[in-house]
This record gives sequence, structure tokens and C-alpha cells, in this order.
Amino acid sequence: MATLTASAPLRHDASTIGVVSLAHGLSHFCQLMVPPLFPWIGASYGLSNTQLGLLMSVFFVVSFLGQAGAGFVVDRHGAARVLYGGLALLAVAALGLGASPNYAVMLVFMALAGLGNCVFHPVDFSILNARVSTPRLGHAYAAHGISGNLGWALAPVFVVGIAQGTGSWRLALFAVAGLVAAVLVGVWVSREWLVVQAAPAARAVSGAPSLAPGSDAPAAAGRFDFLRLPAVWSCFAFFLISAVSLGAVQTFAPAAAGRLHDVPAAQVAVCLSIFMASAAAGMVLGGTLARDPRRSASIVAIGFGLSAVVALLIGVVEWPAAMVPVLFGIMGVGSGIAGPSRDLLVKQATPPGATGRVYGVVYSGLDVGMTIAPLIFGALMDAGGYREVWIGVALAQVLLIATAFNVKRNWRAAPAKAATA
Repeated sequence: MATLTASAPLRHDASTIGVVSLAHGLSHFCQLMVPPLFPWIGASYGLSNTQLGLLMSVFFVVSFLGQAGAGFVVDRHGAARVLYGGLALLAVAALGLGASPNYAVMLVFMALAGLGNCVFHPVDFSILNARVSTPRLGHAYAAHGISGNLGWALAPVFVVGIAQGTGSWRLALFAVAGLVAAVLVGVWVSREWLVVQAAPAARAVSGAPSLAPGSDAPAAAGRFDFLRLPAVWSCFAFFLISAVSLGAVQTFAPAAAGRLHDVPAAQVAVCLSIFMASAAAGMVLGGTLARDPRRSASIVAIGFGLSAVVALLIGVVEWPAAMVPVLFGIMGVGSGIAGPSRDLLVKQATPPGATGRVYGVVYSGLDVGMTIAPLIFGALMDAGGYREVWIGVALAQVLLIATAFNVKRNWRAAPAKAATA
């Protein structure tokens, strides 16, 4: 099927967005299938917070190593095939994690889960950018981000509910494996909405680089030329810092807030789900605001500025326990508002014919950040640095604002350099 134009019927766009978002939501669900079970897993194997954090670091190291390569595979062999493989690997990994006899085997299956996870952003954005009409692309990014946050929000409730109800964290992971298998079947049945006509690699017709249609990025003449674009590496840095902040919130920040404000354990587990659900709600507004790409960096600054202020307040101000989930919700809304504009910043930096490669490299920054975060914040938790965990979250979000404007400055500079080359 050819790439769809701006006049594509709503049904075509909605169907593609729905299938891609379902798969994306599941990938995020699987990213949090293990952290909510840390208390059970740690008790089973006698593990420290640092050792538990290493499980997630292994996941994201492998995802990082695979994601850039996955982008090349997507551009060469097609997004749908790569998507099926990623879902299959996640199903096998969840099954293996539930059956693991010891910590070492869990590390192996976390690596396999990371390999399955690495494909989703190159796949998703290759399909969305090719099939969804331009006027609806901001809404597509919003739906994509919302699905990811809903996956994150549902995972803790799902796995903790099963673990508490059955008394077995292993059964919770077996249930995740069954869920992934069901989604794989559903995505395969809906495969007509994933077909994308391969885009020819952009070729320079003169000494000066051309500009990508619908983008401010110069076209990449060779398979690796996009790596010379400063905007691509600015985006990589942005996503790395974003992941450090998010990785802290997903792993140890709720427990740190619980220690600081005497929040009951059951309420601590709910805080993460509230954050993710609120971020999904924020993305609805963020998708509307993202219609004008020129405002992307400013919207990112507003969203993450709000989140940074709330994170600092959680860390340095005493709060009644009942207020902590509310603060998580406000912080999530700020993060969600920034989401669609964040993805538009990357689109502006993407040359034609290199979507999978660019998104693979840029989003591998998420994996680097997610690798670092559990180790840093796990060590802080072991040292009793609960306040420092939240100060670190706030600092990362302030750095995100500066980095977003640097991304914008770089992709604005690219056309000028192309014109004078």
C-alpha cells in the first residue's frame, strides 16, 4: 500500500493509529512488568535495591544496543515484520521470567525482553509518519504517547493485583506472557493497517544537501549521513535525560516519596499508576497544542517546567500522605503535555528515507537513560538519599527544557547550512 496523503480518510488513519498504539502500549506495559514485583522478587532471592535495579539496566542496555540496528532493519525489511518479532520475543521473555529458578536466569530473560522492546519506536514512527495524513499526525503522536502511558499505568495494577491475589509473582508474569501473545494475534489479524511502501533512500543531486519534504532536516545522501546532523544528536541527548527522570519515577521515586512522607505501601504502588494515567490525560491536551511544530520547544518547556517544580516540592517540602498521589498526578499531566511536541521535534530532524534509522538512534537515548537511572537511584535509595532522588528528578527535567531548545536551534540551523554549502 502506498504512503497515504493529507486527504486520507479518517478510517484509514484511525485504524493505523489504533493498531500501532495497541502494540506500543503493550511494549510499555512490558517495561513495567518487573519493577512493581521488586518486593516479591527481592524477598525470593535476597536482593538489594541495586541488584533489583540491575535487572532493569540489563533490559535497557540490550534495548539500546538493538534499537539503532532495529531502525536499519525496519527501513530495509519493513516495519510490520519487525513488529511481529518484537512481540514474540516479549511473550517468550515474560514466560521465561516467570519460570526463572534464580536471579542469574532472570537477568538472561530481561536481556531477551530488552531485545523485544528495542523494535517498537523505529517500527511505530515509520508506520505513523508514512501512513497517517499530515493534519492528523499530531493527534497520532498523542494517541501513541497516551497508549504508552496507559501501558505503564496498567502494568503495576495488573501484576501487583495478580501477585497479591494469588500469592505468586510468577503467575503474574505468566499472565503477562498470555496477554502479549493475545495482542500479537490481534496485530497480525489487523496487518493491513501496517503496510508501508518502502521509501527510497534520499540522494543528493548536487553538492548541497536537499531538504526533507515536510521537514527542516537536510536529506541524507547515504545510509549513515544522518548521523552527521547535530539535531539528531541533540534529540538523542534529550531522550537520554528524559529517560533518567522517567526511570527514577518508574523504579524508586515512589518508594522514596513513601519514606519522606510516610505513605502506606499500597498507596505508594498506586502513585506510579496515577502518574502514568495523568500523563496520558496530559497528552490529549498536548496533541492539540502540537499542531504547530514551531511551538514544540515552548510546549516542552511548559510541560516539563511544571513537572520539575512538583518534583522539587515532593523532595523538599513535607506533605500529608494523602497529597502525594495528587502531586504525582500533577507531575504526570506536565509530562504528558510535553510528549507529542517532543516527538515532533524528532520529526523535524528526520531526513527522508531515514525514519527508522533516525528514530532508532534517537530513541536509543531512552534506553541509555533507563540503564543509568536504576543504578544511580537504586544506590541513592540504599544510602538513604530519599530527598536526593527527587532533587535528581527535578534537575533532569530542568535540563530537558534547555535541551529541547537546543534541538530546535539545531534543526533551524540545518536549512541555513544546506543553503550556503
